[in-house]
Amino acid sequence: MWDKVTSLRETLTEMGSVLVAYSGGTDSTFLLRMAQDVLGDQALGVMVISPLVTDDEVQEAADIAAAIGARLAVLRSTGVLEEIAVGATAAAGDFEAAFGDARILDNSVDRCYYCKAAICARLNAYAMEHGYSVIVDGSNLDDLGDYRPGQRAARECGMRSPLQEVGFTKAQIRAAAHEMGLPNWDKPSSACLASRIPYGTPLTREVLSKVGQGEEILRGFGFQQLRVRHHGDVARIEIPTEDFALLLERREQAVEAFKALGYAYVTLDLKGFRSGSMNEVI
Repeated sequence: MWDKVTSLRETLTEMGSVLVAYSGGTDSTFLLRMAQDVLGDQALGVMVISPLVTDDEVQEAADIAAAIGARLAVLRSTGVLEEIAVGATAAAGDFEAAFGDARILDNSVDRCYYCKAAICARLNAYAMEHGYSVIVDGSNLDDLGDYRPGQRAARECGMRSPLQEVGFTKAQIRAAAHEMGLPNWDKPSSACLASRIPYGTPLTREVLSKVGQGEEILRGFGFQQLRVRHHGDVARIEIPTEDFALLLERREQAVEAFKALGYAYVTLDLKGFRSGSMNEVI
């Protein structure tokens, strides 16, 4: 693993200056910390936020960046190219205008492509304005095993994935992050709220809010790895199979809370948690 750390340092050195597409997850935090160690002030983390990211997630990501001493800029997904304060409203103007591409809201199987392309456009403009040479993200080798049209958009816009380039797996990133003392080395993998909505179901403020609130309910019960998949009036809960008993102990409370959100039915997916389960129907 440490030979890959050496290779990563060499790759970042060759880049000269980088914008790190940062989310607050383990991968992008590890990459930002490495870029900062190698390039100093020539490395900057940037979050591009929209209604697909909750305010709590933005705040947590900012806190993690501060904890590792990294510089961070936060941009809205559309509008004037300016940094905004953490805690500012993610959506500037009306809901639809906050995405920059109406095709994202259509939620087709290529949604991630259009979303990533919009994010890349913002990052490229910011990099050009502030003199950064390369935009990088935290994709790793494990990300090659799922349907990820966003990676195609990233390559087309010139974004690089140095962790993938030098051969890091997710497990190796977590191990290295642990050794470096990063506070989120074991943070559960996450994804934007749109990944909870079946392809073909339009993204609306109401649906995204229901999903976000549902996941906050489960976190309040003590679950860490979770998804609330939205299927009309059905909430399909994904948690690790070893956590089933704990949820069943809170069954009545969970049903009541989810019905209060507007769901008629509350289900537990017996297959358990897995990333990208909405892609199983493609």
